[in-house]
Amino acid sequence: MNNQEARKAVVDSRRIVVKIGSSSLTENGNIRDEIFTDLARQISALKSAGREVILVSSGAVAAGSRALGWENAGNSVREKQAAAAVGQIHLMESYRREFEKFDTSIAQVLVTRTGLDDRERFINARHTLLHLLELGVVPVVNENDAVSPEEIRFGDNDNLSATVLNLVSADLLIILTDVDGLHVAKPEEGQSKPALIEIVDAIDEGVEAACGGSISTFGSGGMVTKLEAARSARHSGAATVLCSSHEPDVLLRVASEGENLGTLFLAGTKLKSRKHWLAFTTHPRGTLTLDDGAVKALLSNGNSLLPPGISKVQGEFGVGDTVSCVDIKGSEIARGLIGYDAAAARLLVGASTQEIEQRLGYSTGDEIIHRDDLVLTRDFNFQSDPTKRK
Repeated sequence: MNNQEARKAVVDSRRIVVKIGSSSLTENGNIRDEIFTDLARQISALKSAGREVILVSSGAVAAGSRALGWENAGNSVREKQAAAAVGQIHLMESYRREFEKFDTSIAQVLVTRTGLDDRERFINARHTLLHLLELGVVPVVNENDAVSPEEIRFGDNDNLSATVLNLVSADLLIILTDVDGLHVAKPEEGQSKPALIEIVDAIDEGVEAACGGSISTFGSGGMVTKLEAARSARHSGAATVLCSSHEPDVLLRVASEGENLGTLFLAGTKLKSRKHWLAFTTHPRGTLTLDDGAVKALLSNGNSLLPPGISKVQGEFGVGDTVSCVDIKGSEIARGLIGYDAAAARLLVGASTQEIEQRLGYSTGDEIIHRDDLVLTRDFNFQSDPTKRK
């Protein structure tokens, strides 16, 4: 697909998730009031044209820090959570005031990773968001930083936006940031910018090498998390456009006119929503190390995971929790919902299926993880220790 065809597909998208970060909403730590007006105007115009839009917005910590008279985002988790609690009120009041000028109703939706980790609550969140869209309301989504445990937060709204995209089965993710897209190398201050990558067909090592870290005082993401979000969206069957929030009418030019702005990441093969939830939303509670035979059975044959293929169990988890399956080198190859708790799983290491009841005194089935509750993640490039991935 060439760039022109790809941009036409962007224009044809009907349900859009727009993410804007703290670095775009603030300047030198001060809230940019004009950006709220501009966002409200453009999103309202898209809505009037028959598009559905969900806005994922950062900025609560930045707004709260300024309201509290701080020069930074807080020096501890507790301070950041307090700033988020104070700032969320200011953030939503700014959006309410500006969207009201264009006769557009909005709704505040605060989520946590632990909430969306649970499949039932994930589905409930989906129903709420979809009903808001049916009512003609623009949902404004943010992570509930005030109550989210630090170790299992989304940690950045780039990945949250991709989760929301999967929640509502959106067609397009637009990430508004303070850069104009992904360059072939990280731009350095005071030097001419490297060439912009206009279209990305596959997120490979070359694309990953072009990413750098975050330099924003208040932001928590960076180019790496934007790449993670684009990868997640790709497996939802959606395209992603990474572009500058400073471009005039950027949303309308990208989504309505198909203008060649920023970097366009093409959609990939769509995972079923439940498989996507397992791969990109759930937080693994433990790790199973598999032998070579079990790895082959999962990757090549699509089998369920049975006890004989497990050589090591790490972590504490209960029945139905998500666990990561790694090979002997520690690389993740799959994750799934486990049928036994951690204590039972340790007793079943290397056991034959005939030995399950003998070792435990009971059996809930031969499968440690049934293939219907398992997704292959080998090609998603997750880090080696998935229990530490936010």
